[in-house]
Amino acid sequence: MSDKLTLNIGGMTCNHCKMKVEKALKTLDGVQDVQINLEAGQAEVSYDGSKISESDLKAVVGDAGYEVK
Repeated sequence: MSDKLTLNIGGMTCNHCKMKVEKALKTLDGVQDVQINLEAGQAEVSYDGSKISESDLKAVVGDAGYEVK
């Protein structure tokens, strides 16, 4: 069973931004799926909570240059 988290992300303005955030999240072991809504500035992440934490997801988005609100 996977956990789901919706992240509100600031700074995504184009498809390149969307792909950069998606790629960053998918590099984490335990992330199963990422769906990004560019217009809403949100990423819905399905992940294995026994492998990674919510703070890990937020940190990788920050490392990619975007703000998690």
